[in-house]
Amino acid sequence: MSFEGKSVLVTGGSRGIGKAIALRFARDGAARVAIGYLRNDRAAEEAAEELRAAGTEPVLVRGNVSSERVMGEVHELGPLDVVIHNAATGVIRPALETEDKHWDWTMNANARALLALARAAAPSMPSGSSIVAISSLGSMRVLENYVLVGTSKAALESVVRYLAVELAPRGIRANTVSAGVVETGALAHFPNREDMLEMGLERTPAGRLVEPEDVAGAVAFLCSPDAEMIRGHTLIVDGGFSLLA
Repeated sequence: MSFEGKSVLVTGGSRGIGKAIALRFARDGAARVAIGYLRNDRAAEEAAEELRAAGTEPVLVRGNVSSERVMGEVHELGPLDVVIHNAATGVIRPALETEDKHWDWTMNANARALLALARAAAPSMPSGSSIVAISSLGSMRVLENYVLVGTSKAALESVVRYLAVELAPRGIRANTVSAGVVETGALAHFPNREDMLEMGLERTPAGRLVEPEDVAGAVAFLCSPDAEMIRGHTLIVDGGFSLLA
């Protein structure tokens, strides 16, 4: 696939899945790849160096993706051909141990931020451009300690469906990629991390865990002309994990 000359934004793009997505677009010819990140300057600079080495112009957007300041910076990036909302956070606790502030933080960063991104970017996005959100299986399945993140991901997928319909007249597509268990730094926040990795490997018919590059490949496909008629879809990339009863 070729994204020659395209301008791309990947939130949460300095590490893990987001970094793999950013590098995929760089290798496929994107002229500029902006990566949003929260506070880890070192990781962002390292990602920027890798993007330069891949032949693209990196742009760093630092801060909370749900903030008005960051939305202003997104608007100032000018016309974007691809917007990927990968940034995610949340409180990992059983339902009865959560607080309202945990709900607000998780929903704002994971779901509301996508809507804010669309408001900031879509008016200047050209026909044929794409918005893709990164979700997880917890949006439709019950995972341990995942009530807040899972609910926010369900809301995220719902926002994508609404955007797919409302942005279609502008020639903008919106879709979701839902990833299975991926061994990244994000799993460190789960108290049952080792159990998740073990179960993921045992239950996956494909015989291995999903890797960041698998998710990046699915994202690139949804942003390509081959996916012109795929709208409001959630593409599951889990090696068959969710097929088993």
